[in-house]
Amino acid sequence: MRTAFRNLLATSVFFGVGMSMPHAQPVIPGSTAFCLYEVPLDESGKRRWINLGIVQYVEASAREVKVVYGAGAFGAGHEARIPVSSMEEAQTVLEKLRRVAAACR
Repeated sequence: MRTAFRNLLATSVFFGVGMSMPHAQPVIPGSTAFCLYEVPLDESGKRRWINLGIVQYVEASAREVKVVYGAGAFGAGHEARIPVSSMEEAQTVLEKLRRVAAACR
């Protein structure tokens, strides 16, 4: 899991260098065991956070960034979808994920 997360961080750094961070959330130092990142509201309007310490992988497209986390056997995991309007915005989201994760070391 750490290797996959490092790959995410490396990819984020490669694509996200120099991008501005609209709507940046505060980065609060913590631990990799409990590293929260806020995702968009769910269908019922509830605020949600995911623990970056249990992220399995991230997919980015021009329409959304999908974060898959907490996966156990037989695809029992969950996913958070973050809507974006372009690949550049997806790269901005990846950079924000990387910054928050780096602060949790």
